[in-house]
Amino acid sequence: MAGFRIGRGRDNRTQQQPPQAPPPYGGGGGRGAPPYAQQQRPQWPHAGGGAQQGPYGEPEYFGDPYQQHPHQGGPQGDPYANNPGHTQAFSVNEDPYGHGATYQAGNTPAAPSGPRLHWKQLLSGIVLRPGPTFFQMRDYAVWGPAIVVTFLYGMLAIFGFDKAREETINATISTAIPYVLTTAVAFVIGGLILGAVTHTLARQLGGDGAWQPTVGLSMLIMSITDAPRLVFALFLGGENSLVQILGWATWLAAAALFTSMVSKSHDLPWPKALGASAIQLIALLSIIKLGTI
Repeated sequence: MAGFRIGRGRDNRTQQQPPQAPPPYGGGGGRGAPPYAQQQRPQWPHAGGGAQQGPYGEPEYFGDPYQQHPHQGGPQGDPYANNPGHTQAFSVNEDPYGHGATYQAGNTPAAPSGPRLHWKQLLSGIVLRPGPTFFQMRDYAVWGPAIVVTFLYGMLAIFGFDKAREETINATISTAIPYVLTTAVAFVIGGLILGAVTHTLARQLGGDGAWQPTVGLSMLIMSITDAPRLVFALFLGGENSLVQILGWATWLAAAALFTSMVSKSHDLPWPKALGASAIQLIALLSIIKLGTI
């Protein structure tokens, strides 16, 4: 019995086959394979023909994984542009808000409204065709005609006041000349200040005109409109009834010209243009027309 057992056991050892190696993780699901090897391999997405599943379950990439499609993203090919959480991309010269036609307050027109008028055409145009003249000269400074005309007007305006005319006539030449010149300079400075006030009020009311044409044209209006009254005042005196009537008539004409000038120069409706000229009109009425100041 003992020998039979030993022999039987020896035969069993000779017939035993060598141990087999476990299959790889990616092989079939036998009893020797790990439990996680029996799970289904992940399927990697195919993006642009790039990612595919390899023999061992890893993704393999073919082609350019950073390839950008023209139909995605913004104008520069950014796949994240114009998406939620990302800023919108624009080109260098692109206007994202329109075509540049938005009204910009405070800016003058890009091109002048017409050629510059000669000083003779300017002076005659203020009287004969004020509207087209103001519109055409809204982009040009008129310092030369404005200062010269206002200076000459100031030299003669002193003779429109009775008391000042008597003092000037009775004074000597050496005393009268500085007095006349000083008055002329004062009228030029006063015209500059009043014109600047009119321009400031026009801009506060929404105007978009330039200050140099506004001030220069206001000085010309102030001087030209008072010329008829001044001519009669030189001979009849400032207290004459005809001179007073002419003073009121020319003041109303100045109001109309100021309104037209501010309206054309600043693109304002006539009520706002008249309101912008109110302070200058009141000052001219008090100082020159009525002589109360």
